[in-house]
Amino acid sequence: MAAFDFTPLLPAGLPPAALKWTGSPKYNFTGGNNDPEQVPLDGLVAAADAVLRREGRSLAYYGVANGPQGYKPLRDFLAAKLKRDAGIDCTADDVLLVSGSLQAFDLINGALLAPGDTVIVERDTYQGMLTRYARAGVNAVGIPLDEGGLRMDALEETLDALKAKGIRPKYIYTIPTVQNPTGTIMPMERRRQLLALSEKFGVPIFEDDCYSDLIWSGERPPALYTMSTSGNVIHIGSFSKSIAPALRVGFIVAPWPILSRMIALKVDAGSGALEQMVLAEYCAPHFETHVPALRAGLRRKLEALMSALDEQFGTAAEFDDPPGGIFLWVKLPDQVDTMKLYQSALAAGVAINPGPEWSTDAAHSRSRMRLCFASPTVEEIREGIAILADICRKEFGVPERSGNVERRARP
Repeated sequence: MAAFDFTPLLPAGLPPAALKWTGSPKYNFTGGNNDPEQVPLDGLVAAADAVLRREGRSLAYYGVANGPQGYKPLRDFLAAKLKRDAGIDCTADDVLLVSGSLQAFDLINGALLAPGDTVIVERDTYQGMLTRYARAGVNAVGIPLDEGGLRMDALEETLDALKAKGIRPKYIYTIPTVQNPTGTIMPMERRRQLLALSEKFGVPIFEDDCYSDLIWSGERPPALYTMSTSGNVIHIGSFSKSIAPALRVGFIVAPWPILSRMIALKVDAGSGALEQMVLAEYCAPHFETHVPALRAGLRRKLEALMSALDEQFGTAAEFDDPPGGIFLWVKLPDQVDTMKLYQSALAAGVAINPGPEWSTDAAHSRSRMRLCFASPTVEEIREGIAILADICRKEFGVPERSGNVERRARP
């Protein structure tokens, strides 16, 4: 019997078909995964048991009888946490729970963007957003970064040039606190400048704050949302990096006029209620002790990654010691094409994120790669980097390790 051909029925513009899952590579330096040994399993088991025994019958209702914005005890926890950590003065009514930060992206984009629109982004930025812009027919204009994140001189110049063409960007997308993939933290004065430019040109800010819990020092600048005096910032965050990515729980904080538009677009009958209930039960008593231990474990893995890169590449691998996060942005010699390196490495069981997929400027990022260090073990980090270096030497002529390496730690 011949298989039915769906091809003629597919609309134009679909992404390429997915490949069948064949398992993860042995040395996986990709994705936003976290350390499996640091998932607070016992605490989550106890929280699940307690909350299900107490409130489990509420699962009979869409929205757990808490309305379309999500489980209220978790929104209450977030309002208190955001006030304490980021300075955000909000209530549970200002918070919308979503299915991870990716749904937050889709709701914000759905409320604000149409084909042909323009957005401002950091030149090196989250691949998931760049993919969304391309699929939506949105023009993403990249702004260079330096050690303090988004460069304000380049941003103002770009906004001026767009205004002269009659183009008003729909928003400025930024990851100001542990930028992905560069790891920078935007200093206070630059945050003020960004807000001033936002006001001057009438362009709101989309603040992605998903990595701020993972700053090694535990101290972070106030959120842009906090510093705004006009309500022109939309703020998102997630539990994916602080607790577990597979729980798929994120959140949006925004002024009601735009938050209400996103709620109207959220037609999934509610994000997973059980995950929200378990998180609320676990986080209220345990979040403040869990995260410092998580940060310490991640820092040890980063040290192992930087040591392995120094040992295998020497000065041929350039990077800064990031102030937090789960990834390292690495510059290899100019002759290395990381798109080609990705293919060769994957065949050898090593997965990396090639730089051009994380940038609006493929030429700038051609020899760069993002390495996520959270999920591999220390042994896997060392072995995987050794394999990667061997491929770079054989296929791209990267020399054997040479030179003394001095790393600059960011403040």
